[in-house]
Amino acid sequence: MNKTYKKILVALAAVGPGLFLIGYNIGTGSVTTMAKTGAEHGMELFWALVLSCVFTFVLMVAYGKVTLVSGKTALTNIKHEFKYGWVLALYILIALIIGELLALMGVMGIVADLVQEAIRLLFNERIVGRGWIILVLATGLYLLLWFGQYKTFEKVLTVFVIFMGLSFVVVFFMVSPDWSVIAKGLVPGIPDTPGAMGLVAAIAGTTCSAAVFIMRSTVVAEKGWGIKNLKEEKKDAFVSAAMMLFLSGVIMAVAAGTLHVMGFKLENTVEMIHLFEPIGGDAAAFILILGIVGAGLSTIFPIVLIAPWLIADYTGKPRNTHSTQSRVLIFIAMLFAFGTVFLEQRPPALMVFSQAFQAVILPAVAIPILLLINRAKLMGINKASLRENIGIWAVVIFSFVTTYFAITELF
Repeated sequence: MNKTYKKILVALAAVGPGLFLIGYNIGTGSVTTMAKTGAEHGMELFWALVLSCVFTFVLMVAYGKVTLVSGKTALTNIKHEFKYGWVLALYILIALIIGELLALMGVMGIVADLVQEAIRLLFNERIVGRGWIILVLATGLYLLLWFGQYKTFEKVLTVFVIFMGLSFVVVFFMVSPDWSVIAKGLVPGIPDTPGAMGLVAAIAGTTCSAAVFIMRSTVVAEKGWGIKNLKEEKKDAFVSAAMMLFLSGVIMAVAAGTLHVMGFKLENTVEMIHLFEPIGGDAAAFILILGIVGAGLSTIFPIVLIAPWLIADYTGKPRNTHSTQSRVLIFIAMLFAFGTVFLEQRPPALMVFSQAFQAVILPAVAIPILLLINRAKLMGINKASLRENIGIWAVVIFSFVTTYFAITELF
């Protein structure tokens, strides 16, 4: 048993940044977007998820490679390698922070709704206001960050996220979706219904997320890898993208086999618990709530830290979450957690909106990496190959298409 345990730890250590990004990406945003897509359209938009994950792999490898060669993170390279690069870097910084704050409102609203439902199930129909739940959660998270207990908390939440993933896999096999229907979903097509294009953009935004690529360069740099680690970097990116596709695809298929069949559109957060109706009972609903709440809380940490991290990256200063500036920025971010208390939009709709907004930022990170990876002065003999260029060009085209979809739906 000890030998098996050690082998698992060694395997996990070999794919460090990939695991970090899986934990960041497969959170409440992914669950909500995939569940809503499956509920409304079955597997018709599965092709968008597959493309998004393939392009995620392409850009993760590209951003990782440039960092391995240059030894610098993404925003630093963009800022110094282009004329007026500071403007583009500042735009990316601001756009990502806005996108993450929108996501924070959706995530916290969903978590609060699910905690409210859990309290109702446990305490004989007792209802606690969403605002009070958010206040308790936001205060607790802020205090954990203030006193530096993030690592311990992260380990607990990682268990919740894994549990959530396993739960969806179990339900996937219980639902036994028709594989021919999943295969048909690989054929590109967009249903002629309101909001379909927005969901395509949201799938791209939650999977092929601009924030992931900017953060990718940071975690690769933190790993201390150099160009000799290029093969490890590619393997790591593949593991990350493959797991994103698997988990997101399972969630979409489960929703297609349950919510879609039952006619739910996932307008309200609590409708998610119907995903576990094949198992049945309040206990099963509570298990799902526990998993999604854990995934949501683990996602909130990197969301509230993104402003301090990106500003440190942009200014070239070391990251310090205990500095006065970081604590002020985290406190301001936590205030946005109360957004759904004052907004009319339901949390799932706000979550999908925030993911679609992320798609609008994608061209701003796809085009610079295309230029950077082909810059001889920066990359030397490690310039992009023909295959890499074809892949990144495909991402650029995809980014403009999904941006058009997002703008069409958002405005």
